[in-house]
Amino acid sequence: MGDVDQQPTGQPERVEEKETAGAEDFGSLLKRLRGRVSLREVTRRTGVSASYLSQIERGDRVPGASLLRKLAELYRVDPDQLIKRAGHGAQPDPFSDQAMDVERAYRFVLDDPAFRVGTRPDGPMTVNAKRFIVEMYEKFTGKRLLE
Repeated sequence: MGDVDQQPTGQPERVEEKETAGAEDFGSLLKRLRGRVSLREVTRRTGVSASYLSQIERGDRVPGASLLRKLAELYRVDPDQLIKRAGHGAQPDPFSDQAMDVERAYRFVLDDPAFRVGTRPDGPMTVNAKRFIVEMYEKFTGKRLLE
């Protein structure tokens, strides 16, 4: 319970983005940062349910920036790095190969007649928002559109 309070003071731990193929996924990173602190204690300190935190650690959900800031403070890591690692950071150049791949995959999702549920996006969307939609599509259909 008091494990978080016993961490050394000083500079926050750096949360580097790993470029290797075996890079740690975001949920695993959060679980590692939590260490021996119980989900109940994190719930008490953040006001977020243990089931939601568990979904985040399993990779089923991506937390918003405000929760990431609370977690960063609790785990004593740099909040901007944690937010960036979660995919909320800077947008890629809209004409980069990566952004063009996301756009292509996003158009594929919009054109799939079997995937016409809910409201359709209206207006401009960021590359990261489109990537999120594509990733949800991939998760539900089992199709891989992005590498």
